[in-house]
Order: sequence, then C-alpha cells, then structure tokens
Amino acid sequence: MNSFTSIRFSIVASCMLLLAAFFTPQKVQAATWQATAGAQSNDMGRQALAFLANELWVHAGDSITWTFPTPEIHTVTFLKQDTVPQQVRPARPGVPGGGCPGTTADNSSFDGSKCVTSAESVNGQTYTVHFPTPGNFKLVCLVHPNMTGAVHVFPPLESLPSDQAFYDQQAKKEQTELLSDGASLVGRGTASAQRTSRDEVTVGIGEIVANGGGSSTVSVMRFLPGTTVVRVGDTVEWTNLDPVTPHTVTFGTEPANPVPPSGGVAVDSDGARHAELTSPAGNVHSGFIVAAPQDMTGLAQTPLGVTRFRVTFTSPGTFDYFCALHDDLGMAARVIVHP
Repeated sequence: MNSFTSIRFSIVASCMLLLAAFFTPQKVQAATWQATAGAQSNDMGRQALAFLANELWVHAGDSITWTFPTPEIHTVTFLKQDTVPQQVRPARPGVPGGGCPGTTADNSSFDGSKCVTSAESVNGQTYTVHFPTPGNFKLVCLVHPNMTGAVHVFPPLESLPSDQAFYDQQAKKEQTELLSDGASLVGRGTASAQRTSRDEVTVGIGEIVANGGGSSTVSVMRFLPGTTVVRVGDTVEWTNLDPVTPHTVTFGTEPANPVPPSGGVAVDSDGARHAELTSPAGNVHSGFIVAAPQDMTGLAQTPLGVTRFRVTFTSPGTFDYFCALHDDLGMAARVIVHP
C-alpha cells in the first residue's frame, strides 16, 4: 500500500468511527433536579401550599431534591401507584392504617411499587427521591390534601421538554400567582366579617387552584379583623372560610391534642360550637373548625363540617387568642370587652 492510499484509508476509517460515534446512543448523565414544597409571604400570613414547580419531566436514573423553605409543615410523598384498590392515604407519615408504614430515608428510590415519604419538614430541610424506572407518578403532601403534583420519568434516551431554568421560572410564576391571590383573599375575608356583623371574625380564608400537574392551595393564616371590640354579654362568632385548611380559636393554654374542643364547649342548634368566657385568664378551645371534604361521585356524601365557633364574654378585659395549628406563623388576635 502506497503512502497516498494509506492516508486515504486512515481518513475514511476516522470518518467511519466519527459517524459510528455520532449515531451510537450516548448514555445520559444522571441529573439531580431542584424543586420546593411550599412558599409564603414575608409576614408568613399567606401560605402557598404547593409543589413548585407543580409538574416535572426527568429521565430514569435522575433524582429530584425538594426544599421546604417555610415553617409550615409539608411532606413529599409518593404512594404506591396504579394499585387496585388505590392505596389508602395515611393521616400523617407513619400513622397506622395508611399505606406508608413509616417515613423512608433521604434519597430513597421510587418506582411505583412501594410508598416513599419524607417526614414532616420545615425551614430549609430537604428531601431527595431517586427515580430508577420510567413512569408517570403522582406526588402528594400528607398534611395538605389539595397539594399534589406530578413527576414524569422518561426513558434515558428520550428528549425532555424542559430544563431546570424552565422549572425555576415556573416555580416563581406559580408562587407569585398563589401569593397574589392570597392578598386578594385578605380583603374578601375582612369584608365578609364586616358584612355579617361587627362581632364576626373570619378564621382564615383560602382557595384551591389546579393545572395539568395537580392542585395547590393558598391559605391566609390570619384572623380578620385582628382586633374585635365588644361589650360584656356580647357573643363573637368565628367562621373558617378556607375550603380545606383547619384552624382553631384557642384562649389560654394550648391543648396537647388540638382536634377536639375543650370541656364546656356546647353545640348550638345550627351545629356551631359555643363557649362562655368569664375571665381573660380562662381556657377555651374550639377544636378544629374546618369545611368537610368535597363529595366524590360513587362515595357516601360527607356530613357538614364544623366551620363556626362562638364565645360569649361575661366580664370585661382583653382576651388574647390564637390558632393552635398556626400560631408559629403569627396567627393570633384579641377581643377587647368593655363593661
């Protein structure tokens, strides 16, 4: 073989190797994507109960790390997928009777065959889930029923529709829209109380929104108005206008179990709970006041929820109270009772 032929052969071989490398499927480097669980206003009074971004597309072999930036608790939970019957949603992580026997370690793998869930997390904690196999998976928060999302796991060689910059942009957009809606709800909650009576207080207000990936809730964690002025013998009524978030009206000592009302709380003819306070040092607790879950076709209808609480004040003074669930977010107010 002469030198010219040798050079030409070398060039052809190099080109063939280059083409082979070009057309041979390349292994995709595993990535770790970033998302958040929850967001809030600067004063913590408006909470976005949402996965941000709400919907993500990743490759098999990738992981997603969720950061929990607020003091409001959330979980990142994947129940078993496509089971018959559907897996029972546990009340909280590790509570008996649900589909998750307990929390799972950080960086657990989820393929749809068993539950994976974080603990209730807050204030910058993180939780990472690894996705080894393709599939379309529902994401839920065990604390907030209307906080859901979706993760679409593609085969390694299939192109993804979005990148991290897009998810960051979507997360910011969704957060801004939810918290902006919350600002409007503050005005609605105050107006609703003022329309009804000067002795009416709104105990939080919220709304549920949805997109292609799932649902999110924005909740106002405030008593509206924050100060109520009445006279001895008057009755103040609190109403929860949030469709899903429970609250309490608690005077005095915070109970160990916030769900049931304190002793001495009666039930009025219309189903509202009613108590009497004889001193600013007294203890009265409403228990959970919250709307019933939405009815679902094919299931028994839910009974009316307990959404109202009334207190009759029989002595003058300043009566401070709070929500036992959200006092760490600044949900506290007072009733001033004049003689």
